[in-house]
Amino acid sequence: MVEKNQHEQESKSAKNSKQKRKQTQKISKKKYEEELAKLQIELVKLQRWVQHKGLKVMVLFEGRDAAGKGGAIKRISETLNPRVCKVVALGTPSDRERTQWYFQRYVAHFPAAGEIVLFDRSWYNRAGVEKVMGFCTYEEYNEFMRSCPQFEMMIQRSGIMLIKYWFSVSDREQEKRFRERMKDPTKRWKISPMDLHAREKWVDYSRAKDDMFAATDIPESPWNVVEADDKKKARLNFISHLLATVPYEDLPVEKIKLPPRQKAIDYERPPLETQNFVPEKY
Repeated sequence: MVEKNQHEQESKSAKNSKQKRKQTQKISKKKYEEELAKLQIELVKLQRWVQHKGLKVMVLFEGRDAAGKGGAIKRISETLNPRVCKVVALGTPSDRERTQWYFQRYVAHFPAAGEIVLFDRSWYNRAGVEKVMGFCTYEEYNEFMRSCPQFEMMIQRSGIMLIKYWFSVSDREQEKRFRERMKDPTKRWKISPMDLHAREKWVDYSRAKDDMFAATDIPESPWNVVEADDKKKARLNFISHLLATVPYEDLPVEKIKLPPRQKAIDYERPPLETQNFVPEKY
């Protein structure tokens, strides 16, 4: 019996070590691009199926600052029709919106039939930044935590497929990404004063996230956690999960035949000198 228990412990330890090596092993850029290309083709198939069946799909992206939410959203939307796949990233609520029912301004962006909506942050702002930074009252926070699960079950009953993702990043990796953004002029805008305040309240945000999960990680609307310290792996894992979560079929694609171009009959192009051309510097 002792030998059996020892063998089980050794097997478990070996399995954990193998899993840890798998998590820390980097994926090559070539492999990443190959896999991403395959997944993006599948996303196009999913898009056609959503349109064909008139589905309504809504995906929420939450997580700490610099966790990779924007990059994941970009890898989905860049190959899809923007009229079908829409990205929603709401700013600070206006004075009028502050007096509305809290969920009201988000509902206005919900998908219609044949649409996919990607929320870059969502109503969960109340459980995160608003709670930690004191932007809402204790009563408003409690009401949100109580009504949010009911709200999301109502969304599901209405025929909208709601999928929630939390991108998890370690404090060390977040620090690294912040410093990279500070040095890169094309990414400097990604760091806001609120992001810096959030760094000062890392533990408070951790507690807020744990409380949020305890109240809103329900069977009808579960949270899906994405390990995001490795951006490439996170994107591939996330997209694979999304494709597996939304059932779809590969519809046959109609063959496209280009019609003959109209011949220039009684048409003469105006002189080029009459038009303003962009100077060619490259």
